[in-house]
Amino acid sequence: MRATQSLLGIRVAALAADGFETVELTKPMKRLRKEGAEVRVVSLRPGHIRGMNFLLRGKRVRVDQTLATTSASDFDALLLPGGFANPDFLRQSPRVLQLVREFDRAGKPIAVICHGAWVLISAGLVHGRRLTSWPGIADDVRNAGGVWLESSVVRDRNWVSSRGPLDLPVFCDAIVALFAELAPRRGIIPSTPLRAAGLLLTASALTTAALYARWRLAS
Repeated sequence: MRATQSLLGIRVAALAADGFETVELTKPMKRLRKEGAEVRVVSLRPGHIRGMNFLLRGKRVRVDQTLATTSASDFDALLLPGGFANPDFLRQSPRVLQLVREFDRAGKPIAVICHGAWVLISAGLVHGRRLTSWPGIADDVRNAGGVWLESSVVRDRNWVSSRGPLDLPVFCDAIVALFAELAPRRGIIPSTPLRAAGLLLTASALTTAALYARWRLAS
């Protein structure tokens, strides 16, 4: 698939801790960056976090910044990967829960997969929302007042959710579509042809205005 750079100017916070499902973080990040987004890994502590491949140790990923230096206003969208331990570590942090609430309250897009829905549940955001997750936590979603759907991808307002690694191809497509639609954009400098066209139009308008002013003075 050829990158369209449809997410140029968008900053994404990938919120994760030790025990994240490796592909649920790395594959969406790769796709988002291919589309032009800036993705930063945000975690509970500095250094590196260790991923998992189901029950086996996965790769380590470098943390770009910690929660202590992170605000929802610094980012335009949020990615919540799953894994067994990762969301459980995250939801025990009041700062994590506050940050997720800030994203949702601002209407910024949130992408969540697998057990990542635990974070939304603990943040008190799931009541009345439609989403999917790893089937093993369907009851958790329902008990929190959410509507759990057996689907590869579910879109509900500013959220897109998915079940697990097998859904990653459609999940990544859905993330790109959601972020492109809802994420606020930071200052994007137009390409050279557009800048040149803009300057040309401005010069033309100024010339026309000057000629009109001279004609009015002479009449």
